Amino acid sequence: MMQNVSHVRFFFLSGLNETVNYRVVLFSLTLLCYCFIVLVNVALIVTIIFDKNMHEPMYILLCTFCMNGLCGTTGFYPKILWDLLSPVHVISYSGCLVQAFVMYSFACSDMSILAVMSYDRYVAICRPLEYHSIMSKQRVLLLVCFSWLTPFCIVSTNLFLTSRLKLCSPFIERLFCVNWVIVKLACFPDDTIVNNIVAYITIIIYVFHGFFTVWSYMYVIKTCVNSLENRAKFMQTCVPHLTSLLIFLVAILFDIMHIRYGSTDLPQALNNFIAIQFLVLPPIMNPLVYGFKFTKIRKSILGRITVTIEFLRCQ
Repeated sequence: MMQNVSHVRFFFLSGLNETVNYRVVLFSLTLLCYCFIVLVNVALIVTIIFDKNMHEPMYILLCTFCMNGLCGTTGFYPKILWDLLSPVHVISYSGCLVQAFVMYSFACSDMSILAVMSYDRYVAICRPLEYHSIMSKQRVLLLVCFSWLTPFCIVSTNLFLTSRLKLCSPFIERLFCVNWVIVKLACFPDDTIVNNIVAYITIIIYVFHGFFTVWSYMYVIKTCVNSLENRAKFMQTCVPHLTSLLIFLVAILFDIMHIRYGSTDLPQALNNFIAIQFLVLPPIMNPLVYGFKFTKIRKSILGRITVTIEFLRCQ
């Protein structure tokens, strides 16, 4: 067994092997999708940053949410676009770990930000008189740091343990690098016990994030039942959060279940769709849902578009 152990310097990604005849079409669609994601997220971020009326906890968290979406998609789309134009799909060992880090950090941070946003709505609706004292600028800053630094530490721990494994194969049957797939390439299964334990602890931590989010909204719904004003506030601000949470959870759960327990007999196109849906649906849908539902954002964006059109007419 020891003779088969080798130091892997590159990984070969096989997710695009069956797409040779459709590369140009897939490249065009992927580029269009990425440009649209960048456009809608940057539009929302810029609107919130430059509109002083939106310098409130809810909009600051939304801005953080969109920034995280941009970071996550940037870890995937440039590489897949390059691969669609390349005859060989390879990635360096260190590049693979970096990509896995970006993917996992994006997913974990999204879950943390959604939990913080649910807490913000709980305080706003259930404890409105205390809202500004509880959700102060310092508290919001701490919560944003928590949403980014906690996933950073957790994902770094997972990938550090992965980097210590001796791998016996450089072939990854995916479009991009995923920590659990790299772990499965280990020569000695006994070496992955700690990786498995830490991975399950990570899953449990973010399951608790989900329970906290559900708990917050249960209290919000209970408070809104007997109040017409609170019901209007719930429809205006909480429905977008719940929509984002549902989209994200469905996408990420499909991917986790597929990675760990999925069948290898599925068509490659279906495997690819399951793998990338959490990198397509949430980054596109979240800015659109919030942009259309939040009156302030919608009016601000339409106002800026109108000003830009008038400016161009005058030139």
